[in-house]
Amino acid sequence: MDYAANLMLSLPEVILGIGAVILMMFSAWGGPGATRAVSWASVAVLFGAGVALTGPAGHGGDAYLGLYHADAFAAFAKVLIYIATAVAIIMAPGFFQRTAGDNLRPEYPVLMLLSATGMGLMVSAGDLLTLYVGLELQSLAAYVLASFMRRDQRSAEAGLKYFVLGALASGILLYGVSLVYGFTGTTLFRGIADAYAIDAANPVKSLGMVFGLVFVFAGLAFKISAVPFHMWTPDVYEGAPTPVTAFFASAPKVAAIGLAVRVAVEAMGPALGEWRQIVIFAALASIILGAVAAIGQTNIKRLLAYSSINNVGFALVGLAAGTPEGVAGVMTYMAIYVAMTLGSFLVVLQMRDADGQPVESIASLSGMSRTRPALAAAMAIFMFSLAGIPPLFGFYAKFAVFSAAVQAGLFPLAAIGIAASTIGAYYYLRIVKTMYFDDPAPAFVKGEEGALQGGLIALAAVAVSPLGYLAIPALGAWSMAAAQALF
Repeated sequence: MDYAANLMLSLPEVILGIGAVILMMFSAWGGPGATRAVSWASVAVLFGAGVALTGPAGHGGDAYLGLYHADAFAAFAKVLIYIATAVAIIMAPGFFQRTAGDNLRPEYPVLMLLSATGMGLMVSAGDLLTLYVGLELQSLAAYVLASFMRRDQRSAEAGLKYFVLGALASGILLYGVSLVYGFTGTTLFRGIADAYAIDAANPVKSLGMVFGLVFVFAGLAFKISAVPFHMWTPDVYEGAPTPVTAFFASAPKVAAIGLAVRVAVEAMGPALGEWRQIVIFAALASIILGAVAAIGQTNIKRLLAYSSINNVGFALVGLAAGTPEGVAGVMTYMAIYVAMTLGSFLVVLQMRDADGQPVESIASLSGMSRTRPALAAAMAIFMFSLAGIPPLFGFYAKFAVFSAAVQAGLFPLAAIGIAASTIGAYYYLRIVKTMYFDDPAPAFVKGEEGALQGGLIALAAVAVSPLGYLAIPALGAWSMAAAQALF
């Protein structure tokens, strides 16, 4: 084994891991006063990890005897993960500074780096054990981040719920891993694929491997908050600090979807008929429940939680196709979804009363088109895009996954998914109606960090506006190259 070559292939994780350890030591010595410096240093570390993807780490092949894949698929997912993590770090100082009794501490960006390291391992996993190590590294940091506001009861409750249900999901996943290993004799994805192809005619082994497949996908469904393993999402999104909620809705979502795609295609490709049924059910259930359950919500963060469940369902439509076009559609969808979600949560961060405290009720958006017209316009763009209404770029995201499903012959799935998407459009349009047609509520106050966050909001709004269609040739080619790496 050439350790130097392996380290170069896994250079992004090496940079993130070493950076997190160094900044952790710096935080211990510097205390709370080092928070801002550690935050910007963490963003620089994420940028360095992204730059590392331009070398062998982005297309170099296998490392550590097949345990780790440095390919175009992983590189695509890591770019989205690093961008979302950096934005979640940048948006945090202003929020915690305004929230009484809880100042931001330098552990926050360090935990973000450790979580990003775990997510990198997830999307590059070539083995069930690598998968689990990356998943738990990401999850352990996420449990702490969810309860980061120690004096806030909702935050503590969110962290506890996330931990308990996350531990249950990890147990389910480990049980599935043990079944797969027991019936295939290997934990390497390619070895598992060979076993599924060879032993398909053996009824005993085939049944055992299918049971293992079901439990593995159940564990992964929790991580992507797909129905019926979505129950933690609304409570955790509402209770966690808003920058953490924005992080949960973006970066870990990309990592978990990427991991699910890699496991389905690379490890269990020969069992397409078995796992496709699971994915179709999860997709339709997530689309319908995410749309219906959001209708009665009065808290904007809970509504966006159900929106994320709804969007996961659309992404799974592309995976159900089981083709390179379907995987490319999934990655395109996640790229656009990250821009829409981060933009929406950046607007939510601007919702604060005269005392500077966060406001989360949808009613507080009333008449925002007259009190904060630019902010209302940006929020309207994000809502229309999430609803998939043309000519916003969110329409193209849905078009990509439904087109792949139709090409794969999954006409009922596409038809039901398109019909259910109209339900979700209702609550997105309700927010636009509240902002533009209701009587004005007390205006939101502007914060000191308005210029930076305003620039990020404008950037996200431009990305999901009709101008985003200019990126289709590059985005389509990149996502197809990522998909081809799995086939």
